[in-house]
Amino acid sequence: MSRLRQNRPVPAVFGWRSRLAIIVAGILLVSWGGPAASAFWGSISSGPGAVKADSVAQGARPATAISGANVTVSWTAGTTAAGRSVTGYSIARYSSATGGTKVPATGGCAGTVVGLGCVEAGVAAGTWYYTVTPALYLWQGTESQRSTATTPVTDTTAPLAPVVTAPAYVNQSTVGSVPISGTAEANSSVTLTVSGAGAAPVTQTVTTLASGVWTAAPLNLSAFTDGTISSSARASDAAGNTGPAGTATSTKDVVAPTVTAVQLNNGTGKTPGIVEQTDSVKLTFSEILIANTICSAWTSNTTTQTQSGNGSSQVLVNISAGDVLTVSQAGCPSLRVGSVALGGNYTDTALTFAGNNTSGSILTWNPGAKTLTITLGAGGPGTLTVAATPTPLPGYAPAAGVTDLAGNELSTTQVNSLAASRF
Repeated sequence: MSRLRQNRPVPAVFGWRSRLAIIVAGILLVSWGGPAASAFWGSISSGPGAVKADSVAQGARPATAISGANVTVSWTAGTTAAGRSVTGYSIARYSSATGGTKVPATGGCAGTVVGLGCVEAGVAAGTWYYTVTPALYLWQGTESQRSTATTPVTDTTAPLAPVVTAPAYVNQSTVGSVPISGTAEANSSVTLTVSGAGAAPVTQTVTTLASGVWTAAPLNLSAFTDGTISSSARASDAAGNTGPAGTATSTKDVVAPTVTAVQLNNGTGKTPGIVEQTDSVKLTFSEILIANTICSAWTSNTTTQTQSGNGSSQVLVNISAGDVLTVSQAGCPSLRVGSVALGGNYTDTALTFAGNNTSGSILTWNPGAKTLTITLGAGGPGTLTVAATPTPLPGYAPAAGVTDLAGNELSTTQVNSLAASRF
C-alpha cells in the first residue's frame, strides 16, 4: 500500500465522530490489504482531522556464526521511519546470494522472534544466506540484505563410546570426592551418569579437550549404599550426534575391617600352658585384607601367602617379659603385624623363637579364611605355666596401615578375645 500524505485541512464543522471515522477507515484499509510497509495513525492533538503516515524500515543485514550444524543469527534493532520500535522479526534463508527460493528458518528462529538473535539448529547441508524482516504488529517491513555465505558443518557420524576410568573401589576416605575421567572424541560434550542402589543417579556434563581427555569434577557418592557403582558416559559432537555409552564399574565399601577373634593354640604334642615351638596365634578378621599391607613381599590377595626363611631372612617371634608377642622379619621390607597381649604369664624373661627351614617361625595369611597365623619356631620354652583359663583374655593391637581390599584401614585399637585360649 502506498504512503498516504496529509490532505487539505478538514473543515472545522467536522466533529469528533468525523475524525474517528477517518481513523477507523485507515485501519480498515490496512486490515483488508494485509501486511504493508505503511500504517496510519490518526492525530487529535495537532489539528482537526489531521492524518499522518508511518512505515517500517528495512531490516538490518544479519550476522551469522556457525557451530557444527547450528547457525546463530544476530541483527540490530529495527524501527519505523518515525522511530517507533518494531515488535518482532521473521528469519529466512536462501541457497544463493541473489534470487532463489525463500526458506523460512526453523528451530529457535522459526515464526516471530522478539529478540535480536536466534539459533537455528541442525541446518541442512549447503551454503545459506540469511535475511531478517522486521514487523510492527500487522505491518511488515522490507526484507534485509542477505548475510554473507554461511556453510554449516554437517556431520551425521556419532562419536565412539567414551573410555571411562573409575576407581575399582570407593572407600570411606574417597566416597565424598570420587574421581572419574576418560577419553572421547575431541571437543565433544560428555554426559556422565553414575548410578547405584539407594539413591537417584548423579549426572555431570563436561567438554573434552583437544586431546580427547575429559575429567569430571569429583563426585560425592555418599548417598549410594555399599555395592556396585556403575558409571556410564555418552559423547555428543558439535553437530548434535550422540554416540553409544562407555561404562565402568566400581565397588563401594565404606565399612572398615575389624578383628573378630584372637586365639592362642597349643602345638601338636606340646605341653599345655607353656609357650614353646609350634605353638601359634591365629588372628581372624571380618573381611579380606590387602596382603602387601601386612607384608610388602606378598603379591596376591587371592592365594595363601607365607613368610619364612633362613639366616637373616628368618621370621623372628619375640615375647617380652611382659608377655607381649611381636614379629619381625628381614624378608618383608615393610611388615605390619602389630602386637598380641597373651593374657597369661608365660615368661619372666624375653624369649625369641626363630630357626631355619622347617624349624623356623612362619607367618601365614589365608585370604579364604581371613586369618593371619603366627607359628613359633625353634627357641627356648617359657619357664612358667599358665592355667587353663588365663586372666585377662588375649588381646590384639593391629599395626597402622593394614587395609581391606577397598582401602579402608584396620583400627589400631586393641581388641580382646571373647573366648579363653592359651598355648
